[in-house]
Amino acid sequence: MNYRVGIDIGGTFTDFALLKGGEVVLHKNLSTPEDRSLGVMAGLGALAGKEGLSLAAFLARCEAIVHGTTVADNTLIEMNGALTGLITTEGFRDEIEYRRGYKEDIWDVRLEAPPQITPRRRRLTVPERVLHDGSVHKPLDEDALREACRRLRLQNVEAVAISFLFSFVNPAHERRAGEIVRQEIPDAYVSASHEVLPRAPEYDRTSTTVVNAYVGPRVTGYLERLVQRLEEGGYRNQLMVMQASGGVMTKDYIEGAPIRVLASGPAGGVVGSAHAGRAKGCPDLLCVDMGGTSYDMALVLDGEAPAEAGWNMHHRYLVGVPMVKVETLGAGGGSICQVNKGVLEVGPRSAGSEPGPICYGRGGAEPTVTDALVMLGILSTEEGFAGGSFRLTREGVAEAFRRIADELGHEAGDSGAERAAFDCWRVINAHMSQGVRRTTAGKGVDPKDLVMLAYGGNGPAFAAIQAEDLGITRVLVPKASPTFSALGTLVADPTIDEERSCLSPASAPDLDRIRRLWTDLSGRAARFFAGARLEKEDIRADYRLNMRYPGQNFSLSFDFAADVPLAQLDFIDDGFAARAIDLFNAGHMSEYGHIREHEVPEITGVRLVARVRTPSPPAGGSFRPSGLVARPHRHRRANLGQGFASVPIYRETDLAPGMEIPAPAIIEETFTTIVVYPGWVAQIDSVGDYQLVKRD
Repeated sequence: MNYRVGIDIGGTFTDFALLKGGEVVLHKNLSTPEDRSLGVMAGLGALAGKEGLSLAAFLARCEAIVHGTTVADNTLIEMNGALTGLITTEGFRDEIEYRRGYKEDIWDVRLEAPPQITPRRRRLTVPERVLHDGSVHKPLDEDALREACRRLRLQNVEAVAISFLFSFVNPAHERRAGEIVRQEIPDAYVSASHEVLPRAPEYDRTSTTVVNAYVGPRVTGYLERLVQRLEEGGYRNQLMVMQASGGVMTKDYIEGAPIRVLASGPAGGVVGSAHAGRAKGCPDLLCVDMGGTSYDMALVLDGEAPAEAGWNMHHRYLVGVPMVKVETLGAGGGSICQVNKGVLEVGPRSAGSEPGPICYGRGGAEPTVTDALVMLGILSTEEGFAGGSFRLTREGVAEAFRRIADELGHEAGDSGAERAAFDCWRVINAHMSQGVRRTTAGKGVDPKDLVMLAYGGNGPAFAAIQAEDLGITRVLVPKASPTFSALGTLVADPTIDEERSCLSPASAPDLDRIRRLWTDLSGRAARFFAGARLEKEDIRADYRLNMRYPGQNFSLSFDFAADVPLAQLDFIDDGFAARAIDLFNAGHMSEYGHIREHEVPEITGVRLVARVRTPSPPAGGSFRPSGLVARPHRHRRANLGQGFASVPIYRETDLAPGMEIPAPAIIEETFTTIVVYPGWVAQIDSVGDYQLVKRD
């Protein structure tokens, strides 16, 4: 039997989903921040042990290993990327710092700009100028470029970003600059804008190129180490890497623009959610992923979670590559609870995996959300945690919450500690619910019209109470929810999603140029798919246009020809202009609720989304009452929002498809805990997935 393995590295745990035939095997182990590839190899060894194989024999039978990584995210969060310099066109040295005048919170007058990846001393300019039509107005001054390299070399830069005006039209100057930088600073990582984001506008392109330079050495170094360890262990196929766009691709493709892996872990969960929602007849989903460090939210509408290119602010930096839209809060099981000037705060600071929450028994001293769940009796200290890899402890937990209680002015003793823990539970719930409201309001969606799909190690423990607060009456909790982002990587198809700029009136498009750009993109996709050992006949392509009305800042991207063979461009014909305008107007009406009937839109670019369909894990299932009665394993004193009481505890071995579990109840799965809050009922469908339903 051959295997397919999906992997997702989080801040606290590394998750694995093993697909063998129609069966999915889950595994978790603690992440290893010092070198995350070590945690990956340890988890693969554990999976091999479950299959009764040596690591070498197991890896030899793996036909695919698909990996979502947070290396780029962590680099931006911790601001520990490469020492980066920027070389740009003379006269445009400070544009990267202007940031379009954009401020994330316009009401916060004290909000400082994010720390500069390229401070002014490492932002240098050279005389050169390419015009909007690609013609050279001023040749590249190579002597000035070499002097800029000398100055950057003296500052010990590790990466250099190159962004010249209109290089996406004519990249000759950037290509030559890249050659000279590699000669003058041979050890530096080079990030050129025409390779990272070959389109307008200028600030988006420069910002994306700078971030790519900053995270590039960390991402490529990590992938090189992981591939080396996999090959030494016996893996013979290519490592596939999850992208922020929701597709996967080879390491060689990712190394051309490592920024494509930014937010790739959360994207895997959203892709898996869309797959599960379609199979279960729930096309409109609110996806919530609560892990150990963060809380991710995303919307799936009409069964799709499309990647959006353009204005993607990620950790306060603009990133223009296509990304599945995921909003993230610093709210997870490891979020630290503290009192600041008399106010209880939960997160965004996290205990991570080292030392972790106090209840991990690894030296943690600050109380966290996980510790609060232990205090409230929701999590057990009697059974194994995270698949039995270790056991939680109550030692030190009550003392930490007594300190919180004292600072809040609560009563002394255990009752005060329990009240403080409950306050933390309430605050984190409110924080997450408010985050969901911001996300849905931004899309003009009422959460009441959605089905919630909850995953992550902590998501099912909070899902029903959050859903009730949002007016949602149905929650899906897949059996694989604890490692759902890892499973989502196995749903994702090998995908290349790229675009090029092309400005012309939609009423008189430059068809020759559009054909040439789509042909170039198709050839590039074919080459990388061939390198991934994928057949050209299996590639399906969506040819998209980016258009806008005159004066608009942002373009709307839509399919002009969907699901067609790669490089088959016979749809470019005499009716192209009229069809483009009609499709754009329809898309504008759907997205914004109006059109400008008397204005001719303009084409701003072309885009290609090419993919190869791959086998997906099984999904589906429906609830059919079996008449079997679920009997609790035991009872435990717990507080599910209405004070402490004796709550029935169910183990997954006590349950079967077709059963209903009435509230209140706590269901202890191998890797997660599902809480059935008062007023809800849990149902187990035919494939073992849970749904929580609000009862009147």
